[in-house]
Amino acid sequence: MSAATSPSERRVSARIGAISESATLAVDAKAKALKAAGRPVIGFGAGEPDFPTPGYIVDAAIEACRNPKYHRYTPAGGLPELKAAIVAKTLRDSGYEVDASQVLVTNGGKQAIYEAFAAILDPGDEVIVPAPYWTTYPESIRLAGGVPVEVVADETTGYRVSVEQLEAARTERTKVVLFVSPSNPTGAVYSEAETEAIGRWAVEHGLWVMTDEIYEHLVYGGAAAASLPAVVPELRDKCIVVNGVAKTYAMTGWRVGWIIGPKDIVKAATNLQSHATSNVNNVAQAAALAALSGPLDAVAEMGSAFDRRRKTIVRMLNEIDGVLCPEPEGAFYVYPSVKGLLGKEIRGKRPADSVELAALILDEAEVAVVPGEAFGTPGYLRLSYALGDDDLVEGVSRLQKLLGEARD
Repeated sequence: MSAATSPSERRVSARIGAISESATLAVDAKAKALKAAGRPVIGFGAGEPDFPTPGYIVDAAIEACRNPKYHRYTPAGGLPELKAAIVAKTLRDSGYEVDASQVLVTNGGKQAIYEAFAAILDPGDEVIVPAPYWTTYPESIRLAGGVPVEVVADETTGYRVSVEQLEAARTERTKVVLFVSPSNPTGAVYSEAETEAIGRWAVEHGLWVMTDEIYEHLVYGGAAAASLPAVVPELRDKCIVVNGVAKTYAMTGWRVGWIIGPKDIVKAATNLQSHATSNVNNVAQAAALAALSGPLDAVAEMGSAFDRRRKTIVRMLNEIDGVLCPEPEGAFYVYPSVKGLLGKEIRGKRPADSVELAALILDEAEVAVVPGEAFGTPGYLRLSYALGDDDLVEGVSRLQKLLGEARD
């Protein structure tokens, strides 16, 4: 080892230095910085509802601020009343019966994902990750010592992987399969039959499943998001469910998520959290309690708006030559293929990949999108339609104008 690479000289650890910046947050930050500088940028980057958090949730937080019991440390694993509400909500929405000892309240979904992987992975354990994937999944796996193994699906299958693909990726080192429905970034929703088939395959091979249900309420056109441990009860002892209030209740900034899993795994993850962050912010937990205990009326209203925007953005994108945009059944993203535009001349440039195309779009149309490279599949763009109707139409209209100029 040379002096330049010795531990005493290395400023950032190799483990942390290998982590990539969140591409979606980076695009959102750049768009906001350009807007602050006076440029009329429209951002399709961040997966964040444009609605305010419902008033009754905010009122609960205000009341919690005044309550001295929330001014102190509380249990690292979450407020008992919130854990009880998560138990009730899980039975109501998923038909999955769990106990409060199986719940850990976390600082948002990202902490839940990392702690779940950290609790079950040893160095070298493999995790099968369907791609396109959300940018955080592989980074959390690597940070926990695991090895992500990608299985790619494309628009021809509605971005859904098959049991055959999963089986082809399985090795003697495989410990976990990641299952996400509805999906970020594609909006894909697995049918109950597809969900059951994947669950039974996991049981057959003794695999763990980590399932992210954060978009469970955001489904459209008759689609339904089936909860894997409810559909395949035999999997419950090797299944970890991640969820949170961020997307359903327009609470991205409140940072409240949770893990549901076997008691020993939840206890291990709770021990980790007790040293990493201790309890989640008490005021945010009180707000989450109000969200989960309250009506779903506001959720339905937001869902109707997302459905309307979904149809609009799909129609407008598919009017662009070289763009193929499947209609998503869930979440609030579209994931169009732009392979038909790569290499074509657009305002004097020939973007060779979707990174270059996204940069061109930002420079020339002042529209921020995220390239497919961030999600493991070059040749695509992700656009969130969780923004106002007027901005959505204006932003895609700019894309139509710019990309309509593409020439061989």
